[in-house]
Amino acid sequence: MERTLVIATFNAHKLREIRAILPGLPAELKALSEFPGAVPAEEDGATLLENAVKKAAAAARFTGCWALADDTGLEVDALGGAPGVRSARYAGEEADPARNSSRLLAELAGRPAERRSARFVCVVALASPSGEVATARGVLEGRIAGAPRGGNGFGYDPLFEPAGSSRTLAELSEEEKNAASHRAAALRNLLPELLKRFQRRSP
Repeated sequence: MERTLVIATFNAHKLREIRAILPGLPAELKALSEFPGAVPAEEDGATLLENAVKKAAAAARFTGCWALADDTGLEVDALGGAPGVRSARYAGEEADPARNSSRLLAELAGRPAERRSARFVCVVALASPSGEVATARGVLEGRIAGAPRGGNGFGYDPLFEPAGSSRTLAELSEEEKNAASHRAAALRNLLPELLKRFQRRSP
């Protein structure tokens, strides 16, 4: 298991995206959901950083492998930075992406494009079973569209237009999204730590 990197997620879309962003990493990427008895860590931190570290550390302890976790928030300027750390639960603890998006659109109803500025912020954490932790951050600026568009991506992707683009993240190809996304930026910023940990385990 030395060359296994556990991705602390039960989201198949996120696992696929991370694998696409880190194709050359000398490790086998496995979702936490592949380990019997694993359960998601409670995301009760006050910040994205706290949640990412908590999830990575819990997954590393449970599996005995290095673990990678992320927490992502959508910050909308007109809403004072909300939903932020509550992005995944914006419409309630049991909310799904459709309900979260509906609430966001309702709160921005009637606002012109120039008052719909927003950004995705992603924090990633890498943790070892012994408690070592490294973190990195990525940001993608943009704005909230008037209605969801596109069938790719997940979460708020159909509502988010990256700066300089007239398409939402959900209208971009996987390759286009992975070249520019907040998660890709965070993972690339963490890459030196990932390579340091796993190259020393390479034959």
